[in-house]
Amino acid sequence: MTVLLALLAVAALPARANPVAAPMAVVVATPNGETKIPVRSDPEAGPVLSAPALMLALGGKAAIDGAWADIIIARAQFRLLIDGPVYSVGGALKPLVGRTTVRRDTLFLPIQFVTHVLPTESKGRFRYDGAAGRIEEIVGPPPATASVAKAADRLPNGLRRGHVVTIDPGHGGPDPGNPGLFFPNGLKEKDVTLKMGILVRQELLKRGVGVIMTRTTDTLIKLSHRGRYCTDRCGLFVSLHVNSLAARPGYRNVRGFETYFLAEALTEDEARVAKMENDAIRFEAPGEEEVAGGLDFILKDLQSNEHQRESARLAELMQSHMAEVHTGPNKGVKQAPYTVLATARRPAVLVEMGFSTNRDDAAMMTGARSQRNLAASIADAIISYLLEYERRVGTSLATEGSGGAP
Repeated sequence: MTVLLALLAVAALPARANPVAAPMAVVVATPNGETKIPVRSDPEAGPVLSAPALMLALGGKAAIDGAWADIIIARAQFRLLIDGPVYSVGGALKPLVGRTTVRRDTLFLPIQFVTHVLPTESKGRFRYDGAAGRIEEIVGPPPATASVAKAADRLPNGLRRGHVVTIDPGHGGPDPGNPGLFFPNGLKEKDVTLKMGILVRQELLKRGVGVIMTRTTDTLIKLSHRGRYCTDRCGLFVSLHVNSLAARPGYRNVRGFETYFLAEALTEDEARVAKMENDAIRFEAPGEEEVAGGLDFILKDLQSNEHQRESARLAELMQSHMAEVHTGPNKGVKQAPYTVLATARRPAVLVEMGFSTNRDDAAMMTGARSQRNLAASIADAIISYLLEYERRVGTSLATEGSGGAP
């Protein structure tokens, strides 16, 4: 009955003009930094963006109460009708062009909530710049005693300066990775990971984070050497890969993304993926011991090592951000004994960006726009982790210890 009354009420309200074309992403700027939130095109609800991501950026809260979504931002309270073009503030119903919706248990808000509702209803607290696709929280002038030098030490996104991250595009040279069943034009896993690695580097550089690449060309780097690129001045190691399945009934239907950290495999599937990626060692020329002391020793050492906890948290954030742009299911955080992660000795994760044996995943990983969105989400996950770390410990990875990881 409540929903029916709301819809009847909104029908009597004047229609609002059609909004301008939605941007690919909205930049949320607050005193704590900047966050880029991808805009998704929902065929039924129109342009929408993730409520959890927006709440995290604005320090707000979102909850579903029956047919309504309750939003609290900066002490302002909003109610948005799920699957209906209406919102309520202060008890008054007002129309929306788009619709609030729930997809895969995630609440999505119409982009009009950012472009119109917040700036209009927040009494000057927020301002939206349509040309830049940017909503900014307006704050008063800094105290007279604020240190200009201290402010200059931080990037516009709130991060301290000096962070460096190592990006590792998997495979390369004579090691093609998996053959890419549905990749176009003969592309292999090594080609896709290199393209994505370069795009992630571009996104991180735009955000003020330094990047070390294990490779920028089609060349082979030993598995045991890749982690060594994460030197004393490096804080994080991220290895990019593409998943695949051997032929079996229904294998082409399996899709999605998952992020691994270094630990003992808990499931057969985790062990399968690790074996597939570790098998790249067969392309390497015989030489030195691949992992000094043995992988078993490193795994045991990591059980009591803070890097493992930090890696697990980085993996969680990676999954959360990728879920905003990836069209496949979130397969969650996994753990397995990856040789490529063993020598990083920093928080390190391996990202399986999708399945080349699935047509939809393959198209997403090779389409220009979806590649950019995916790269931006990986960069955003890294920024979120670095900001979270700074808030937790009061310092940055760049200045901790010898300039390395926590």
